[in-house]
Amino acid sequence: MKSKTQWLILSLVVIMAFALAACGGATDGAAADCVNDCLDRALAGEFSGEVVTMTGPFVDVDAIKFNDSIASFEEQTGIDIQYEGSQEFESAISIRVDAGDPPNIVDFPQPGLMANFASTGDIVDVTTFLPDSALGNYNDSWNQMATVPGPDGDIQAGVFHRFNGKSIVWYPIDDFEAAGYAIPETWDELIALSDQILADGDAPWCVGIGSGAATGWVATDWMEEIMLRTTSLENYDAWVAGDLAFSSPEVTNAAEVLSSVWSEDYVFGGAAAIVTTEFGDAPTPMFEDPPRCWLHKQGNFITSFFPESAVAGEDYGFFYLPGIDDAYGKPFLVAGDIMSLMKDSNAARAVMHYFTQGEAVKEWLAAGGALSPHLDAELSWYGNDVERGVAEIVAASTSFRFDGSDLMPGEVGAGSFWEEMTNYFSGATDLTSALENIDASWPR
Repeated sequence: MKSKTQWLILSLVVIMAFALAACGGATDGAAADCVNDCLDRALAGEFSGEVVTMTGPFVDVDAIKFNDSIASFEEQTGIDIQYEGSQEFESAISIRVDAGDPPNIVDFPQPGLMANFASTGDIVDVTTFLPDSALGNYNDSWNQMATVPGPDGDIQAGVFHRFNGKSIVWYPIDDFEAAGYAIPETWDELIALSDQILADGDAPWCVGIGSGAATGWVATDWMEEIMLRTTSLENYDAWVAGDLAFSSPEVTNAAEVLSSVWSEDYVFGGAAAIVTTEFGDAPTPMFEDPPRCWLHKQGNFITSFFPESAVAGEDYGFFYLPGIDDAYGKPFLVAGDIMSLMKDSNAARAVMHYFTQGEAVKEWLAAGGALSPHLDAELSWYGNDVERGVAEIVAASTSFRFDGSDLMPGEVGAGSFWEEMTNYFSGATDLTSALENIDASWPR
């Protein structure tokens, strides 16, 4: 009898534990009552001593920079933000959510995974507790990129924290100026510059899409850049969602524009070198004396592949990849981190509000390795001239969109899109077949 009683008690304890775990996630918000004033209450010390758990992909140096960037907030509020980074972030967060044990806040490195959790009700709509002034500290495009379908309609599932920019063209500044070349401000001027460099006996473009198993991603970035410059944001979003076919006139046109730039004459080493050149090696000829190619489009991370002796402003400079059609303004392609609230609490809401302020990344900007999406971020906060200069370009941009291939299903964005662009530029297939093959690979 005693044994049966013990087993009954143990069973009840286990059942209650699972029930409590199941109450985690976005529905765990009964105790959270602050709306609009969460940050003010935190700064007044109301949530001092509370713990806010976080997880995300920041590890090693990035984890240190993140923790340094939130230290002043923790000191001011008494809130303890406990961040746990993982190189296996995607699988780790899925396991925690499935077990009913989500952290308070999740840092998603791309909105696609965030959208999956939002659709199942595991993420809190930030518009339910953040003031308009907080969301107004972003260009509308950032809020649009964070808006995804929830169980009962669209929700804004997070706020952007930091990002890296892609719409940048690098060039050898000293030789460029000595040759009398001018920075192009329009697409026509960019093509005219390419023609002038070619007429002077050099290849204008440094291009390489080699990247091991990920070969082809450089081509997808270029396709995204051209889509943003030749069609509407609505069409870009439809394309990323699978509602605008790769074989459509809009996407076909983008591929044809790219083909005109990645031509036999324009690319260093000829068209055959596009696939065989590693992306990190592609800009190297730009630093030879004299340069063997002059223009290289890549994100701001590419400077880590430049020669160690290369000095920004002396050996290399950069400019914005110009628009093609004035109707679409000055779009900017990005990749970055978006913060989402899963396990609700007043303290977690205050942290989310804090993440909408440039102050939240100020220390990171000084340390290097990040750009701020916040309108109140100051250029003086940046610790190096390159990122400060990119931030100036960002400030002049009219719209933003996330790397499209990162938002597509893995079979496409990290599969057929890479593969078929590689096949096309290697000459293994024609453009029509390549685009139709990508369409056929889309999971339906």
